[in-house]
Amino acid sequence: MRAVSLGLGFLLAALLQLAGVTIWPEFALAFDLILVAVVFFARDGRAVAALFVGSAGGLLAAALGGGPFGLYGFADTLVAYTTARVAQQLVVERSSGVLLVFTLASTLQQALLAALGLLFLPSVQLPAAPWMVARALSTGVAGLLLAVGQRAATRRLLARRERRRTGWRG
Repeated sequence: MRAVSLGLGFLLAALLQLAGVTIWPEFALAFDLILVAVVFFARDGRAVAALFVGSAGGLLAAALGGGPFGLYGFADTLVAYTTARVAQQLVVERSSGVLLVFTLASTLQQALLAALGLLFLPSVQLPAAPWMVARALSTGVAGLLLAVGQRAATRRLLARRERRRTGWRG
């Protein structure tokens, strides 16, 4: 079931990313919906699964973005693993904490991409600082909205199960 939800999450993120770039060419500078999906799935604290989720998400992002293949794979793998390890140590449920986790994950990814680009590519063109800030904040807000939506859906499902168990019709 988890693999199906992961696949659907990546498919939805990829479709939204492609639609955004089609509508607004600078969309990819301000939003990284694949990273949102990667961090969302890595937040459960399973480090080994996060490695696979991060590498799959990074390869998908590289395929969609048209950049050097492998840089996003490495960066997203490290971001997912780091997120999972932090999630093992800390329980982050408050909205401010969730926003911080997604924002820091985006910041770490951008720093890794810049460092890898400077190390391995002959010429690197980094995005302007306002685009980097916008991307980190948009990733944080998108992750927060996704987490809040998941909590609300889980709450509704549990309430429905409880009503069915007790036979209450309201």
